[in-house]
Order: sequence, then structure tokens, then C-alpha cells
Amino acid sequence: MNITIIAVGKLKEKYIKDAVEEYSKRLSRYCKLNIVEVQDEKTPDNASESEENIIREKEGMRILKYINDNMYVVALDLKGNMMGSEEFSNLIGHLGLSGKSNITFIIGGSLGISSKILKRAHYKLCFSKMTFPHQLFRMMLLEQIYRGFRIMRGEPYHK
Repeated sequence: MNITIIAVGKLKEKYIKDAVEEYSKRLSRYCKLNIVEVQDEKTPDNASESEENIIREKEGMRILKYINDNMYVVALDLKGNMMGSEEFSNLIGHLGLSGKSNITFIIGGSLGISSKILKRAHYKLCFSKMTFPHQLFRMMLLEQIYRGFRIMRGEPYHK
């Protein structure tokens, strides 16, 4: 299985980089992982709604360059569906069994994901109604993907 994470922005904090590297190493037993970082746009203070839309669309165009037709796209979106770890594991397993072995997760920037990306997505997923820094969220997503593979294989980890 191929897992791609396309994320807006670069990791800056060492502790998050270290955690992402650790989960990437752990995941190498289960899948081929590719992490793509696209440049984020600077958001001016007190940006208008139209300025925010322009920023989301610019970031969205950068993301689209990395999405291929054979990818099953999961957009991480506050308006998406929420699920537990077992359900998430089942989703990944089901996709693999149904021939959709190229799964791409999209993590937007601080303003969210562009409408073009949301339209392109096959599935919209929400981890929580809370807002998380997108750097931290990358680590959380990797942990849940790792947990999902462990659950699928009946390996100890999930509690």
C-alpha cells in the first residue's frame, strides 16, 4: 500500500520532526510512505474572507500538482466525518482490499483546504471538532495510520 501525505507548510519544531521521523520509520513495515510539503501562504492580520479564499486557493493549486488520478484522496476537514481508530483502520483496510492502494491524505494550512481540493476528495475526515496546529496534526495523522495498520494485523498497540 502507498500512503501519501500532502501537507501545507514545513515542520519547524524539532520534537515534531523527531516524532514524524519515528512514525515514518515504524510505518515502513506496513506501507510505502511519501510526505510532500507545499509552501504555505502568509495570512495578513485581519484578512478579509475574500483574501482568505485566495490564500486557500493558492495553497490548493500547489496541492493539486501532487495529486494523481489513481489516488484515493482523503481531505482532513473540520466538516468531515468523525470515526474511531478501529473504523479508521477498517477504512484503510477496505480501500486496500478494493484496489485503492494509493491513499493520499491532505492537511491544509491554517485557513483550511480549498474548495477545489474538497471537491476532488473522495472522503472528508475530521479527527476532532477542536483545531490543532497543522504541524502537530501531521504527527497525529501518522500515529493513527500506524495504529490502523497494527489494528488490521491484530498486533498489540491499540488499547
